[in-house]
Amino acid sequence: MRWGKRSGRLQCAGLLLAAASLIVSNCHAANSGTSFPIIDRVPRILILYPYDERLVATTVAGEALRSHLLEATDGKVDLFSEFLDLSRFPEADHVARMGQYLAEKYAARRPDVVVALGRESASFISANRSAIAPTAKIVAAGFGNSTAEKINLPDDVIGAFTTFDILKTAEMARNLQPNARHLYIIGGSSDFDRGWLATARADLGEFSQSYKTTYLEDLTIEEFIERASHVPYDSIILALTVFKDRAGRNFIPREAVRQIAATASAPVYGPYQTYIDHGVVGGNTVMFETLGRTVGNLVIDAIAGKPVADVNASQTFIVDARQLRRWGLPEKDLPPGTVQMYKQKGFWEEHWLAATGVLAVVFMQAGVIATLLLERRRRRDAERRSRLHLLEVVHLNQSATAGALSSSIAHELNQPLSAIRNNAEAAFELLRSETPNLELIRQILQDIQEDDQRAGDIIGRMRGLLKKRSEIDWQEFDLNDVMSSAIRIIHGEAERRGITLKAAEPTAELRVRADKVHVQQVVLNLATNAMDAMLDVGSPRRTLTFATGLANEKAALCVTDTGNGIPEERLPRIFDPFYTTKQAGTGLGLSIARAIVETYGGTISASNRSEGGAIFRVVLPLARREENV
Repeated sequence: MRWGKRSGRLQCAGLLLAAASLIVSNCHAANSGTSFPIIDRVPRILILYPYDERLVATTVAGEALRSHLLEATDGKVDLFSEFLDLSRFPEADHVARMGQYLAEKYAARRPDVVVALGRESASFISANRSAIAPTAKIVAAGFGNSTAEKINLPDDVIGAFTTFDILKTAEMARNLQPNARHLYIIGGSSDFDRGWLATARADLGEFSQSYKTTYLEDLTIEEFIERASHVPYDSIILALTVFKDRAGRNFIPREAVRQIAATASAPVYGPYQTYIDHGVVGGNTVMFETLGRTVGNLVIDAIAGKPVADVNASQTFIVDARQLRRWGLPEKDLPPGTVQMYKQKGFWEEHWLAATGVLAVVFMQAGVIATLLLERRRRRDAERRSRLHLLEVVHLNQSATAGALSSSIAHELNQPLSAIRNNAEAAFELLRSETPNLELIRQILQDIQEDDQRAGDIIGRMRGLLKKRSEIDWQEFDLNDVMSSAIRIIHGEAERRGITLKAAEPTAELRVRADKVHVQQVVLNLATNAMDAMLDVGSPRRTLTFATGLANEKAALCVTDTGNGIPEERLPRIFDPFYTTKQAGTGLGLSIARAIVETYGGTISASNRSEGGAIFRVVLPLARREENV
């Protein structure tokens, strides 16, 4: 048997994974007590959900998995999610199209580990593994060993197996209802529903002989509700799943069960945790949060290059205490260790120790709380004053920059204004003629409009430099746009000084979150400093270069000049307040730039080029975009 040989193979698989993994072997201690190799990128984990995002069972397990991975890696993991929707679209054509789509989607970002939640996801990735993730480790979860054997899961797939034992749920119901004489089993019309019904028939064969057993299957939701509402009072109802009813309507199983249980005339039991709070008494189940954490541990070991082997997620009995009260079912007849949800306890029964402690230290705590509140208020006031001071300093710096560029901006503005005047005079002369050339006049008016737009853009940029604000304007924007805007502002001054501006073509969008005007001011400070540094250099050599790119998963912007560079002994102090190498300098431009960059979680540094000149480098965190699942 395939699964009987699995344990020995997995030890070899773990050694092969350690030798052939995409994750390189030079590693340091990483986060939360877990050892992770350091690679030139973070590990990529693809989570495959078999249905859509509304199915709570896989969603809960997936969210627990994601949370565990993010916590264990301190967020240094790249998580992807795909919902295959194989319940509503089980056709082979859809599966093939989905496989081709994901192969193309992840062609440039091959996953290191693929987690397949549910049997359908495991079958899908097994069939499409070579196209989607040829070198990835596969972790399958959410089904039992017998199912793994039926779908012929490959030997190197690691399993976090679960067994939803409907017999244990039925035995719990028998203990709670020893006088029951009827047994009803409910299942829908989808392939998954029919598979559950077949499993129930096999597992409940001997158990059902003690009851008058009826299988309610292949009915409409209205028929399920009507039949359940008229069963005898001495009945046990086992609700499996209803993904689809006889009319072809699709359902989230717990919502279908909720409708059935709402008017049922006997207690309803089910094998899933997600049925709790939807009218069922309870059952023997796997906690989906526990399953998610179990899978997370396997993934963590896999990306760390450790040997991994199959595990079985633990099961437990869980009941809704409100349903016990509703049907008068005795708590004493529950299996040992049963988890009771929504159980009401008396105040002293539940909180006696805490209440006693609170009464003993309440006055002391009141004093501590008052002190903490006062300190928090002081801290907030200090933070507010710090922000206001930063905004004031930035505004003064913007005004200084505008003043320094005023002559070149005035010259730049004079060009479109002069063109407007000349074109207006020419149009006036044409209109005085007996047969004015209307087409030429139309072209002149169009030129006037374009020159007016140019003048407006120049004035708009100047207004942006001089605008004063009382709050930081947090925005998400592309760092490349800020670089382009700064170049447009200084290009006139650069021409006046005989400096050639160059900008490397952006290779990717670099979205950061900060105040856009503040980041633009940093670039202007660096650019004007660089232009000043090239005053003593011959005109043919005066080149100011801008470039952006990714650096360690962060956005980076570099400003490079061809001046004489920075003396090595002065480099450590170049960003200190009031420290300057210029005779007429204030020593504030670079210190303000550093204050701005650090406010938004970034860094700024300076170094010399071997061929002459200096490089200033700004690094900002990329804006996080939470994935919707």
